[in-house]
Amino acid sequence: MTRLSGTGRLADDLYLLAHHERTGRAHLQPRAVGLGLAGALLAELTLLGTICIRSDEIMVTDGAPPGDGLARSVLALVLSEQERHAAQRWLLFLARTAAADVAGRLEQSGYLTRVTTRRFGRGERWVPVDADCAFAPLVRVRSVLGASQPVAVQSAALAGLATACGLGHQLSMYLPPNARPRLDEAVGRLDPGLRDLIAQTRAAVDSALLSHRV
Repeated sequence: MTRLSGTGRLADDLYLLAHHERTGRAHLQPRAVGLGLAGALLAELTLLGTICIRSDEIMVTDGAPPGDGLARSVLALVLSEQERHAAQRWLLFLARTAAADVAGRLEQSGYLTRVTTRRFGRGERWVPVDADCAFAPLVRVRSVLGASQPVAVQSAALAGLATACGLGHQLSMYLPPNARPRLDEAVGRLDPGLRDLIAQTRAAVDSALLSHRV
């Protein structure tokens, strides 16, 4: 099935990783999911060569609008700011709507559908249309462990962001016992901007979870 290859967008894969492949329930707290997806949306623009991430700011390097509507929206937000802001501030800002934004994009692509839930009151939840397609991003993370071929940058970034937002335990249930050091090694070979974005995502998630406990 060609659908098993996914949409080709980093945030879409991370969303599917962060939610159960059948029920659509999140494996993480909403704040952690939002921050992880915010990092993935910025990483998408970085992989396109549209923005450059530095330790203290995000710079637009190519103002040409991307083909994807959500990516265009994120880029427009960055372009609309007269001041340059650090990735940390953008993570916090984008995290507020990132989960709904990415879920909507996956719904348009045919990977999610909205269902009405009656438990604890009436509401809606996005549920995967096909469990195999929803589970497939894990295969892309697993490909990072293969030593016989070069690691795909997007797969390494997916692995890094997944662990940064707290999905390490979820990944460990399906990966070999020695997977974590090899994943870290692959992430360490990424572009410095992507490495910094992953580190800032991890710091933002840790801070959010600590505030929640307090």
